Amino acid sequence: MADGSSTSQRLSSVRPAPAPAPAREHDSVSIFSGLRLVGLLTLGSRVLGLVRDVAMAALFGNGPVMDAFSVAFRIPNLARQLFGEGALTAAFLPLFVREMEHSGAQVAWKLASAVLTVLAMSLAAIVIVAELVLWAAATIAPISRETDLLIGLTAVMLPYLVLICLASQIGAVLQAFGRFAWPAFSPVLLNMIWIGCLWLVAPWFESPVERIYTVAFCILLAGIVQLAAPIWTLKRLGFHYKAAWRSSSAKVAEIARTMAPIIVGLSITQLNTLADSLIAWGFSRPESGALTMNLPGHPEYPLPAGTASALYFAQRMYQLPLGIFGVALGTVLFPLFARHAGRARVDLLRDDLSQGLRLVMAVGFPASLGLVLLAHPLTVLLFQHGQFDDDATRQTAGMIEAYSFAVWAYCGLLIVHRAYYAVGDRITPLRIGMVAVALNLVLNFTLIWFLGGRGLALATAVSAIVQIVLVIRLLERRIGPLNWRALGVTCAKALLATAAMGIACVTMRDAFSSPQAGAGRAWNVVVPLAVSVVTFLAVARLIGLREPWQLLTRGGDQQKKSNDGLS
Repeated sequence: MADGSSTSQRLSSVRPAPAPAPAREHDSVSIFSGLRLVGLLTLGSRVLGLVRDVAMAALFGNGPVMDAFSVAFRIPNLARQLFGEGALTAAFLPLFVREMEHSGAQVAWKLASAVLTVLAMSLAAIVIVAELVLWAAATIAPISRETDLLIGLTAVMLPYLVLICLASQIGAVLQAFGRFAWPAFSPVLLNMIWIGCLWLVAPWFESPVERIYTVAFCILLAGIVQLAAPIWTLKRLGFHYKAAWRSSSAKVAEIARTMAPIIVGLSITQLNTLADSLIAWGFSRPESGALTMNLPGHPEYPLPAGTASALYFAQRMYQLPLGIFGVALGTVLFPLFARHAGRARVDLLRDDLSQGLRLVMAVGFPASLGLVLLAHPLTVLLFQHGQFDDDATRQTAGMIEAYSFAVWAYCGLLIVHRAYYAVGDRITPLRIGMVAVALNLVLNFTLIWFLGGRGLALATAVSAIVQIVLVIRLLERRIGPLNWRALGVTCAKALLATAAMGIACVTMRDAFSSPQAGAGRAWNVVVPLAVSVVTFLAVARLIGLREPWQLLTRGGDQQKKSNDGLS
């Protein structure tokens, strides 16, 4: 595939053939049915993830132990997000399907074997080198207790990177056969083992440091289970490891070249949040006092201890709607985008992209505002237990508010990037992403002196909004202008319904305030949340905003034709 304007010229120079209506209706149904399947499994994973984080907050609080763990887990978790949420599938899947259809199953399985082998060897080599560097850092130079804990936890969890990336590769093969369940269920396995460790194993140890190391080792165990679980299904599909995989090395190199810019392009938000966590850890006051930071003009640390932990918990909250909706929608839409681009049907690609963006508005706007308005009661309900005190609650709630401001932008980026990759342009999202990273870093180092930890979260939100505006405008140069009339109508209706929801939420949140203990915590979230959802859906029905109902009902699958009539 070619990048940039050559792809645009190829697409525009081919006279599109008319698509049969039944195929279009099938695409419509597949969007919503596939979205429900992946979204439901992701919802289960995110709910368990919240349970896990509640237990982590209660057991370790919001201090240096949790700070070290949250930063150490970023590295393998970032690898999971990069390989498991689009990049590997976007690079490997089209080539694997092409081999299966044109060269036969044996050649396709040889390609899969080659990719698995090269991936395992490459990641193992990276992990070995990283372990040696960590060992040298821990033994050569004097370090603080916080840094020693960070290095130790990172060393324990680094091998998880190999396990989860191989599991994601197997998931890409399963997706080629239309098997989405196992890839979406894999995070559920991680959370189940993690929760079991917190409930059954960690309490046997008295020291917080021993407990956190126990959690780290249980994550390694979870990685083994995640890798082993789908192998039986893979074998049922006919997979047999091909030892003579070297004949596919050229195709592996093609996948690697394709994947590199896609990984970076899809990971900008994750890279920005990783930068947030590293800056928070480096600029927070250490409790031990072993290190001092003497910055010119700023002799004091600008961030309190616990900032990295607060960012971690806040990121978990805004990633809930992002994972349930944004990732699921991107997973379902990408095969349709690729199919339309391969047939030179740019008109259909624009239609499905517009449908995806309308869904992002209809879900992302209320999700953003709802998280902002309910940040504090949600933090109290989910995290204020055990060692997690009032100060930690206020700190984390502020982070949630700042991050959640751009939930709709995070979701939109996942959709628009896949449209770029479908038409063969992997460079433009990368370039715009680098601009977003640079903007985020500038804002980070500026805002922390005025807004503290909230400045880190706000910088990521602002960068995402700038990024989504740029990628949409530049994409139109390649596929033609989107139907802004239809998008504008949906945007106006979604904003109106979201505004009504916000008024109802604030009214109920302020009027219905139970004691911050026991069941009262749950009621402080459930009542305003329920009223908000009912208000939003009622207003959406009243003003003709169809997208929320398309997601909720099977009958909504047939309404897409009506929506397309606006286009």
